[in-house]
Amino acid sequence: MSLIYQKTLSKKINLAGVGLHSGKKSNLSILPAEEDQGIIFKRVDINKNNLIKASFENVSSAKLCTTLENRYGVKVSTVEHLLAALYIAEIDNAIIEIDNEEVPIMDGSSKDYLKLLKQIGIVDQSKKRKYLKISDHIELVEGKRKISIEPNNSSLEVNFQLDYTNKIIGKQKNTVDFQKDNLKDVSSSRTFCLFEDIEKIKKLGLAKGGSLENAV
Repeated sequence: MSLIYQKTLSKKINLAGVGLHSGKKSNLSILPAEEDQGIIFKRVDINKNNLIKASFENVSSAKLCTTLENRYGVKVSTVEHLLAALYIAEIDNAIIEIDNEEVPIMDGSSKDYLKLLKQIGIVDQSKKRKYLKISDHIELVEGKRKISIEPNNSSLEVNFQLDYTNKIIGKQKNTVDFQKDNLKDVSSSRTFCLFEDIEKIKKLGLAKGGSLENAV
C-alpha cells in the first residue's frame, strides 16, 4: 500500500442495497473529495446538520455494528465494511451520500464495495497523508475478551484469535500485515452469527434485513 500521498476516487459511484439491521433500502453515492477532507457521510434525506465525519471520536455505538453520530444526533450505521473497502483501496478523501440511516450490507463483506472502487480508479493528490501514531501499549479486558494496541514502526499488523465452544468455529487465529499481505481474505470476510443467537438479535430490533445472501 502507498504510504505517502493522499488519494481520492476518479469519479462518482452509485449503488443501492438493504440495511442488515433496519431492513430498509438505501441509495448510496461515493464522490471524490478535496485533500484533507477525510471520509464524510452526508445524509441527503436530512436538510441540515447532515454531515458525519468518519472518526473514532464520532462512534456512538458498537452493538453488532459501528454507528457514527454527529453533535446534532444525526447517525449512520453499519459503516465498517464500506470504510474497510476505502482503507484497502487507499482512499483518504471521499464524500458518501446516503438517503437512509444504514449503509447497505451488500454480501456481508467489503468485497462488492472494493470491486467498484477498483473499477473506477483512484486519483493521487498532492498533500501527504496524516497518521495517528501509537506511542504506548494500551489494553482493555472484559471477561474473557481482550483487545490491545501497541507501537509498530513498520506497518499496521493485526493479530486476531477466536475461541468458540461451537465445534464448527472452534479456535482460530490469524495475523495480517496490512502493508505487506494480500488482503483478499480480509475484504471477503462476511458477517456471521450463531443460529441460537438469531432470535436474541431480532428481539433487540436488529437483523431485520439479514439473510443467507448477506450473512453466514
